[in-house]
Amino acid sequence: MARIEKSPIGQTPFQQLLGHNPNILEAWGNLAAQLEREGSLSAELKEQVRRTLAQGNGCAYCKAKGKPDQHHVDEKTVLATGFADVFLKNRDAIDEKLFQLLSEQFSTKEISELCAFIAFTTAQQYYGAMMGLEAESPNS
Repeated sequence: MARIEKSPIGQTPFQQLLGHNPNILEAWGNLAAQLEREGSLSAELKEQVRRTLAQGNGCAYCKAKGKPDQHHVDEKTVLATGFADVFLKNRDAIDEKLFQLLSEQFSTKEISELCAFIAFTTAQQYYGAMMGLEAESPNS
């Protein structure tokens, strides 16, 4: 159970917690939609990064959507999820060498999008963790 009651505004439990502040919910939702859609990076790559982050950011709601796929992923996805894992475990290890490694597979535009996606997704997952957002039961 979340730490505060859900608002009637919003379609998901996450949105209903933000729904107490409709302007924030709208702006947050717009940015989420922009970052989650297919852009310079594929939606599938972003989903694998989101799942990687969920394992370390403490949001039970986010973790319940599954672990990252360890099979059937391409080289870019492996590198992106590895970068996300380094971000989770040792932010001090994110240095010029790591960005040089990224730039061997990703364009500048893709690196920018990846970092924005990681930062925003982490904020979403921290919010869910702070609010005690739990996975929905199949009966809810």
